[in-house]
This record gives sequence, C-alpha cells and structure tokens, in this order.
Amino acid sequence: MHVLSHPAPSPARPNRCQLFGPGSRTALFEKMAASAADVINLDLEDSVAPSDKDSARANIIQATHDVDWNTKYLSVRINGLDTPYWYKDVVDLLEQASDRLDQIMIPKVGCAADVYAVDALVTAVERAKGRTKPISLEVIIESAAGIAHVEEIAASSPRLQAMSLGAADFAASMGMQTTGIGGTQENYYMTREGAKYWSDPWHWAQAAIVAACRTHGVLPVDGPFGDFSDGDGFRAQARRSATLGMVGKWAIHPKQVALANEVFTPSDEAVADARAILAAMEEAKANGQGATTYKGKLIDIASMKQAEVIVKQSELIARG
Repeated sequence: MHVLSHPAPSPARPNRCQLFGPGSRTALFEKMAASAADVINLDLEDSVAPSDKDSARANIIQATHDVDWNTKYLSVRINGLDTPYWYKDVVDLLEQASDRLDQIMIPKVGCAADVYAVDALVTAVERAKGRTKPISLEVIIESAAGIAHVEEIAASSPRLQAMSLGAADFAASMGMQTTGIGGTQENYYMTREGAKYWSDPWHWAQAAIVAACRTHGVLPVDGPFGDFSDGDGFRAQARRSATLGMVGKWAIHPKQVALANEVFTPSDEAVADARAILAAMEEAKANGQGATTYKGKLIDIASMKQAEVIVKQSELIARG
C-alpha cells in the first residue's frame, strides 16, 4: 500500500473545545447550547449511572428536537462496546433523534473492528429510516490496545472525523501509577543539580494520535483535564497539545471552555506573523529565491507550510 507523505485534509470545522455534560442532567442542556464551545458532547457513558441509562437516552433524543443548538456540532457519547447498552444507544438515537444530531462518539476503541461495528449499525438504521444526513463518528483512545492500533483506527471509517485521548482510562489500562486525569504527574520528573523538572507523560501518546490523524484526515483532540480548579494547569496542558498539532481539548466544566478557545485560537500576532512569512516567501520566489530572512531568521518553503497551517486555522474559526 502506498501512503502519501502529504497529510489528508481534515474536516473543515472548528473543534477547539468539546463541552461534556451527562444526559441525565437536562437542566444543563440549554446552558451547554449557549456556551462558546464548538462541539457539544452529551454523555450516555461514564457520567450516567446504570439505573439512569434509559432515561438519559430519552432525554438526549428529546433534546435533539426541543433545544436550539444553534451552530454547535452536536455529538453523543454512547456506552462502550463491552456493555449491554451501546446497541440501544445507537438504534434509538438513529431511529428517534432529529437530524440535528451530527455525531456519535465511541469510547474505549481498541481496534478498527470496534468502529466498524458501530458504523455498520448506523448505516443499517440510516437506510431503514431514510435518514439523509449521514452521522459522523469520533473515537476515544483510552487503552493500551487503542494506542497500539491507533493508525488502523484512524483509517477505519470514512465517517470518522475526530479522535481524542482519554487520559484516565488510558492510564489505568497502561498500569500507570497515577490517579490524575491529564496534566503533569508529580512522580514523572527528572533532576539536575538538585532541581526537579517535570516532563509530559502523555506526550508520546498524543504524538502518535496526531500522526495517525493527520495521515488519514481525522481531527486530533486532547481529552479531559480533571482538576477544573487549576486553570493554569489546563492552559499548560492545552498549549502542549496545540504545539504537538492537536486542534482542541475537552471541557468537563464550563470554566474550561474559555481556556480551550483561548489556546486553540491563533492569536492576532501569530496570524499576522504567519501572513508576513507568506508574503516574504512570495517575494523571494518572485526573485527566484527559495529562502529569505524574516525578523533575523531564515525562512524557506517549510516555513511557508507552517505559516499556512496557522492562517488556515484562523480562517476556519472565523467562518465557523
């Protein structure tokens, strides 16, 4: 199989923040719809007790008809494929929800076959019900198997639009000695001359997700940051994720929405710099040169590609 070295195009929509809320708490729905998040994830999985699964599912279906979700990309996280709930989540949503439903999130995906199972069921119900708006899929990598098979998962379905790292379940599956959800881990450090330096234990998994996603045209997204009282920690984690190529981050509390939007929206200064680099390179090419200088630094064709990423991201958010 020949794989192109150029990244496949990702879905052209903003995905800076995915705001989560349990399907069992209908009082939150209108507030979520009015938030500044690009994506709303109504949850049927971890945040919903087993005794509330049926009522939460009914709540979400009703909300697709009754709540004005405005321009939000509306996604529902179903239960895992190792539970007795997931098939009914998919069937009821596809049979009863309005066309306002955009996406289904599949948790704990371990291989491409997990995605195929949901895709096949979605396709069958869409055809049976004559649904004309195809449902997209997003997945969470939160196991050793998921990260081991990350590229085949990214290539698993044309419906797949986004992939997130679920740090808590991922840490448990890997046997990591931590109870923190994302962020810096106290015991993951180096020392030099008596000082401690904390590195990022999620870095390699995020980089693997970004590479798989960029190869196959899927949006790479950072997952939850558990300590919602620590804005600085959230911002630091989000900045590391953005630097690695991720397009957004989850919010498990409303106060995290503004932080995610701040980090994953290119600043006016960054966009102006990127445009200036593009202009300088166009002038250089017109003069028959493959490189030039900008602010005392060498820039070349690779610099143009980097600048184009920032400009395109800015334009996408402005349109969204």
